[in-house]
Amino acid sequence: MSWGTELWDQFDNLEKHTQWGIDVLEKYIKFVKERTEIELSYAKQLRNLSKKYQPKKNSKEEEEYRYTSARAFLATLNEMNDYAGQHEVISENMTSLITGELTRYVQELKQERKSHFHDGRKAQQHIETCWKQLEASKRRFERDCKEADRAQQYFEKMDADINVTKADVEKARQQAQLRHQMAEDSKAEYSSTLQKFNSEQHDHYYTHIPNIFQKIQEMEERRIVRIGESMKTFAEVDRQVIPIIGKCLDEITKAAESIDHKNDSQLVIEAFKSGFEPPGDVDFEDFTQPMKRTISESSLSNSRGDGKSEPKFGSKSKGKLWPFIKKNKSPKQQKEPLSHRFNEFMTSKPKIHCFRSLKRGGAGPEDFSNLPPEQRRKKLQQKVDELNKDIQKEMDQRDALTKMKDVYIKNPQMGDAASVDQRLAELGQNIEKLRLEVQKFEGWLAEVEGRLPPRNEQARRQSGLYEAQNTSAVNSCAQDRESPDGSYTEEQSQETEMKVPATDFDDEFDDEEPLPTIGTCKALYTFEGQNEGTISVAEGEMLYVIEEDKGDGWTRIRRNEDEEGYVPTSYVEVYLDKNAKGAMTYI
Repeated sequence: MSWGTELWDQFDNLEKHTQWGIDVLEKYIKFVKERTEIELSYAKQLRNLSKKYQPKKNSKEEEEYRYTSARAFLATLNEMNDYAGQHEVISENMTSLITGELTRYVQELKQERKSHFHDGRKAQQHIETCWKQLEASKRRFERDCKEADRAQQYFEKMDADINVTKADVEKARQQAQLRHQMAEDSKAEYSSTLQKFNSEQHDHYYTHIPNIFQKIQEMEERRIVRIGESMKTFAEVDRQVIPIIGKCLDEITKAAESIDHKNDSQLVIEAFKSGFEPPGDVDFEDFTQPMKRTISESSLSNSRGDGKSEPKFGSKSKGKLWPFIKKNKSPKQQKEPLSHRFNEFMTSKPKIHCFRSLKRGGAGPEDFSNLPPEQRRKKLQQKVDELNKDIQKEMDQRDALTKMKDVYIKNPQMGDAASVDQRLAELGQNIEKLRLEVQKFEGWLAEVEGRLPPRNEQARRQSGLYEAQNTSAVNSCAQDRESPDGSYTEEQSQETEMKVPATDFDDEFDDEEPLPTIGTCKALYTFEGQNEGTISVAEGEMLYVIEEDKGDGWTRIRRNEDEEGYVPTSYVEVYLDKNAKGAMTYI
């Protein structure tokens, strides 16, 4: 089956058909190109979707991902990101293996088609030229034959006429012979031209055109095969990513199966457990008689006052309902008492007394005493772990610098060993500070966990927490105190007022006399006292010591009568007077 023999006379139709084949190929290229654009758009939308629901760094959402269900959702988001990547792979492979290859092939195909049809037109023009020559030779032969017949008839007429001279007859005879000779020549030429045309026509229809049409057929068949291969590639590109997509889906399924509802429920308990016990029964108060009512009110207030003077976590206080409900003060409880004087004192003179009770640079207590016991324990443990990591990091740096110093000592040409001494000293000071912080937080943690007895007033002062002052300072800014469930209660303010007796305020706060000097100190480093209650010092400056370190890492000093405050003990070299009790030197 050959186009050259079967379609020898369908040159124009073949030209139209091959052009249609190229149009189909270009249409398929356009289809694949739009498919790649859809894949890219889909992948981009999937990535944006995954990014949209990813937890933000340093936000509350990160804490939610400790639950197995939230972690499974995060794993799903990550797998969807990989899933989107596979669609990008599909787009890239289709672009390189199909769109790019077919585009180049179409250009080559157009050039080849143009060449073949140019040869066909050339052959067709040649046979048409031969046909025209044959027609011209045929017309000339026909004309010469007619001229020869007319000349012969004229000669015969002249020869039969007796009135015509012999010369005219001879002339007519010669003219007739000439015309006969021309007719014979035209006949020979026509015969030769006809033979040549038949030979050219035979070659045209049995050799040249079949060869050209065969090439066009092969070209068209290659186009058909090529588009079929491209369609296979189209499917294969998708098939190649199916295992990876299946793996992504398997990971999503695995993440879903890893969800543990019991574990999540336990995490909720750990996250929100306060450590308090439910409130006890409420006493019955008999209001049937005025006398009994008065006795009941006074006894109830006394019992509450006694119970709140020394609150203990976990005690079943009958009047303590603040974790769940909000109670209003009675008019008697709203009288201006001791707390008003305390708030005024804290407002007028906050530097020294508020410095250790509040978290430096923040609004909450440094020991998290505003949290319920269980939450406080978790926060303290977290703080201890963070400090231990910082200590380890500083120690690693110190070890590295020590090794570097040893190398410099052994090989002075590599560097100056004295150049790292200052940095080593700084690291030592940082480690010492961090260790003091760890000891402080471990002490608070031990107290919460019950390994140590409750602290007395002196211990609280050394640790940086003075609960009565801290609570009153917070109450001076807000009327109600925040309870463990996030609500504010007024009864807690009442408890605070009951904690601090009036004599404590008279003795502690009304004494305005300055503390005596117990020694001197020299500033080893510059300290910028930016927090409330601290004082700035310059390196090498001499100052007076009015209160030595009580174990919390801070020494109270004075520059003059108006300037005094706390500085880190590691930043100064203290020289206590010999007569001072427990005199010692801190370096």
